[in-house]
Amino acid sequence: MNIPVHRRRPNLRINAGYAGRKASLTMRNSMNHQLENKRALVTGGSRGIGAAIVKRLAREGAHVALTYVSKPDHANQTAKAAQALGVQAIAIQADNADAKAVVAAVERTVGELGSIDILVNNAGIAVMAPIDDYRLKDFDRTLAVNLRAVFVATQAAAKHMKSGGRIITIGSCNADRMPFAGGAVYAMSKAALVGLVKGLARDLGPRGITINNVQPGPIDTDMNPAESDFAEMLRKHMALPRYGTADEIAAMVAYLAGPEAGFVTGASLTIDGGFTA
Repeated sequence: MNIPVHRRRPNLRINAGYAGRKASLTMRNSMNHQLENKRALVTGGSRGIGAAIVKRLAREGAHVALTYVSKPDHANQTAKAAQALGVQAIAIQADNADAKAVVAAVERTVGELGSIDILVNNAGIAVMAPIDDYRLKDFDRTLAVNLRAVFVATQAAAKHMKSGGRIITIGSCNADRMPFAGGAVYAMSKAALVGLVKGLARDLGPRGITINNVQPGPIDTDMNPAESDFAEMLRKHMALPRYGTADEIAAMVAYLAGPEAGFVTGASLTIDGGFTA
């Protein structure tokens, strides 16, 4: 639920370069690299939950591509943060409402990173309005971004994945509970992911590829800050009266992308502080 790229002093250069590489190696060796050399694509990965996922996968050793629609500065900043962890990272401009752009993003990921092992369908939109005022173009775009793009990206990525591949979709706890008016279309788009993931688990299981759906509750991002009147209203519906963090969602995604989740597929895993309890 996340609504709303002098003079030369060779001896010194060599020593500095060696020290830098040694420090980078030390840092990498101190981390748990359960995703070492895996190749991942995170749609909508420039900010918020998506950026947290990109950085967590990179910290686990994965090379990462991310897509963004606008604000390339945010996308490049996230990619540089991942690169600082010693992995390859690229930012790709692609609108999830454009099926051809989604496929092209998958193909560029494969071309630049060498293949794709992990797909995180994170990009999404939320257009809220009463039923009498809801525009058909907003209905169509919501389904294109939140649902059709998930199918398109999964179809494109699965063609390149080997046994052990991981596909993770970011849904919403609003698939199970929508406590206010105006959110029907958003809730529908996220509820549809539950059925899509269950069905695709049957298609992909024989190939050794898992697919799962993560359903966040209220998460503190720039789009849905924890300090607002809206947030105060939501906290009243929660068993744990606080917003979650993007890093908490990223941790769940990293688990599902890793080797310990090899027997988990077709599942919708809710992480919402008891919002739907």
